[in-house]
Amino acid sequence: MPKGSCLCGQIQYEYTGEPTVTALCHCHACQKWCGSTASSNLLLPRTQFKLLQGTPKSFEKPGDSGKINKRSFCGNCGSSLFGELELMPEFVGIKAGSLDDGAADYGKVATEFYTENRPSFCKPIEGAKQEPKFGN
Repeated sequence: MPKGSCLCGQIQYEYTGEPTVTALCHCHACQKWCGSTASSNLLLPRTQFKLLQGTPKSFEKPGDSGKINKRSFCGNCGSSLFGELELMPEFVGIKAGSLDDGAADYGKVATEFYTENRPSFCKPIEGAKQEPKFGN
């Protein structure tokens, strides 16, 4: 069963099954939240996700859809952990960088979202669906 945690280890989680979607998101909000050119995400049904330890803090802000995006992170070390979209309440989006034991290398990125915001020095991932926005 894959597990994940924050940098300091206060928050730990696990999930079962395979992700529904693997994706990079280049939207400006994800860039700021992850401090990178994109966030790397595993989208899976909420029923497959379980917090094992700790209580993450969260920050809520409307996304481009006008619906709330809830971003959960460690209040101690600040690690980005997972997101929940009001637009898709049955899913959790795990930040791949929070996965333990090298699991952030999950193999294949199926989709890149907000490619219109992808920095010019980042090239499209071969074989990944290219979406200028989210869900187009």
